[in-house]
Amino acid sequence: MCERKIMEQLNMRDLSSAKTRRKIVGVIGGSRADRETKNIAREVGKSIARCGHILVCGGLGGVMEAACQGAAGSGGITVGILPGTYSESANSFVQIPVVTAMSHARNAIIVRTADIVVAIDGKYGTLSEIALAKALGRRVLGLFTWDEVPGVEVMESVEEVTEILKNI
Repeated sequence: MCERKIMEQLNMRDLSSAKTRRKIVGVIGGSRADRETKNIAREVGKSIARCGHILVCGGLGGVMEAACQGAAGSGGITVGILPGTYSESANSFVQIPVVTAMSHARNAIIVRTADIVVAIDGKYGTLSEIALAKALGRRVLGLFTWDEVPGVEVMESVEEVTEILKNI
């Protein structure tokens, strides 16, 4: 029963013969965010799920929580790469908590896991994730974030992000 449910959720008939995997979208941004930023993050999370992708993030509050809420509420899969030593520190919308005990060093795991990264708002932690993503050759879409960083593709709306996510 569990295996069938997992295969249905992964939208595959047989895991052993799967030739493609679902894309993983990293969402990075501040652990504290205002209402408008959370709404944007929630919509990005919904978009990720509706495109059939998996969301990976830092698993805490703010942008991360709102994105997870949007994705989980739209039937998506959410993975939180946690900085501490307890899975209970994950926001309530993280379905798969990954405990690292690595603090900010977990940022490398988040961006290395992601096929593409969406940066929303954020401060220096977000900037470090953008830098790591670019160093690894990842595409970074930016919504109201570090627009002046070379290689960040400035997005004006969630709809613009969605159009790109449909085609990855």
